[in-house]
Amino acid sequence: MTEPISRWSAVETIGRGVRAAPALRAGFGLTLFLAMVGAGGRVVVPIVIQQAIDHGFRDGQVHIRTILVLAAFGISAVALATWAQRTAVYRLGRRSEEALYGLRASLFQHIHRMSIEDHNEERKGALVARVTSDVETLAQFFQWGGIAWLLDSTLMLLVAGVMLAYDWVLALVAFVVAAPLAIVLRMVQGHLVKAYDQARQSNAEVMTQLSELVSGAETLRAYDAGQHYTAKVKEVSHQRSNSFIRAGTIGAFLFPSGEVFNVLTVSAVVCVGVLRGPASGLTAGAMVGFVFLTQRFLEPIAEFTEVLDMTQTAVAGMRRVLGVLEIPIGPPEPDMPLTLPAGPLTVTADRVDFSYRSRGEDDEPPVLIDVNLHIPAGQQVAVVGETGSGKTTLGRIIARMADPSAGSIALGGVPLTRVANADLRTRLTVVPQEPFLFEGSIAANLLFARPGLTEADLLAAIDTLDLRDWLDALPDGLATQVGQRGTQLSAGERQLVALIRASLVDPDVLVLDEATSSVDALTEVRIAHALERLAEGRTTIAIAHRLSTAARADRVLVLDHGRLVEDGTHDELLRSDGTYRRMYDAWVAATSS
Repeated sequence: MTEPISRWSAVETIGRGVRAAPALRAGFGLTLFLAMVGAGGRVVVPIVIQQAIDHGFRDGQVHIRTILVLAAFGISAVALATWAQRTAVYRLGRRSEEALYGLRASLFQHIHRMSIEDHNEERKGALVARVTSDVETLAQFFQWGGIAWLLDSTLMLLVAGVMLAYDWVLALVAFVVAAPLAIVLRMVQGHLVKAYDQARQSNAEVMTQLSELVSGAETLRAYDAGQHYTAKVKEVSHQRSNSFIRAGTIGAFLFPSGEVFNVLTVSAVVCVGVLRGPASGLTAGAMVGFVFLTQRFLEPIAEFTEVLDMTQTAVAGMRRVLGVLEIPIGPPEPDMPLTLPAGPLTVTADRVDFSYRSRGEDDEPPVLIDVNLHIPAGQQVAVVGETGSGKTTLGRIIARMADPSAGSIALGGVPLTRVANADLRTRLTVVPQEPFLFEGSIAANLLFARPGLTEADLLAAIDTLDLRDWLDALPDGLATQVGQRGTQLSAGERQLVALIRASLVDPDVLVLDEATSSVDALTEVRIAHALERLAEGRTTIAIAHRLSTAARADRVLVLDHGRLVEDGTHDELLRSDGTYRRMYDAWVAATSS
């Protein structure tokens, strides 16, 4: 997916991130004040040393009282500063975790509300990487890097002000000698941004390939293609390693740069101070204190060189997280939703066109073209067509998994774009071609559709579909574990669970994308019988991959290259000697051979 967010600068990305995670802003003023108090404690020590030298050692005598008072003041100030700094760190850490929690929750909700187009376009592994590794990168940054930026930046500003108050000439010397370090960091920063962006993209590619390798293990074993696909994983893993090594190499250049400028700056301050001598009004204590202040000023710069590469990683991760949040949700909720009428619902398509769009690329060829149809309430319709004819897409459009590129779909006379999603999902249910089951029991996979139901309710629904004999044949009944993605059940059994799940919602419109997987004869009879019971009194649209389903329907719609070319009963279409008749004859010949 082409992401426009790559044009965002680091500052703009941080600003957008703060807006996306409002917990970071809560109480930040107090946190900043405490950080400044903590930084002040580190400035007190050089000042105490300067005062002790200038006023504790005078006329060849040691003034113990003065030194003790200064020591007591320094200890008190440091204790206060330590408390303030620890409190600031605690507050920032807590707000950071709250912000990351909110960011994860926002990502989960946003990904769940993205349109089918965007889910097709953005690979699952990349989306998983956004929620896991990229957010984890931000968590690692906040654990140290974010705290370092807050504390060290306040320390630098405070120390710079004290240095100017001590001796503006020496302060300017320190600033001028240290200034090129900022230029060096700026030059390296640009390369780091590109390097870590590439590193994050490589990491997402590895996640995608690993996800496919694990999910497709059975297929790879069946074709003995494991070595071929493993080689692809090794290749992308090698690219990931190279990208992270390159980014690490650039980042490794930063630390010695800070050390070099540290030595140069202190040496310049000492040399200029000695050359100016006592005539400049700079006392011995002030000179020693200024050297300490110079070290305090340079310490954050040296630490910045260590956290800058972490910052660039976090910024790159934030860009990718925000990129997902920037994808418009779809289909969008209406501003003023209309309520669907009670009872069975009609389905109407008016001049519907649809194309799958790729971001940053030209539109794909249309999948549906000028489709017009009206399905009366309670009618059972089968949609048939060759592979790629658009029949599955039509089912998705009717279920509002995506909106038409042109035209409109209406339920009960109400345009789908005016129906609230919560209302739609209680009135229309989709049973997909390959039903997804979550790891857990059969009961758990049924109850998430209506969490408030009891076991008795589940058994009543199973009895309604006449599937009790199948349930009783399972080892643990409703407690039978389905395995990851339902792999411990057969394809037909997974479809039976999906049909029971749909019946629990008690929809007025049922969209069924018929499974193409081969099932045993008994399971096929059970599926057909359960579907017949489920369809009673409901408007049913079956995306039929087997023409035996079409033969049982009240009405058959035939799609060809995205166009609705035939509409009638099974018998009528057989007599018309058109597309449906040719498909039916080919199907009969294939099944009889």
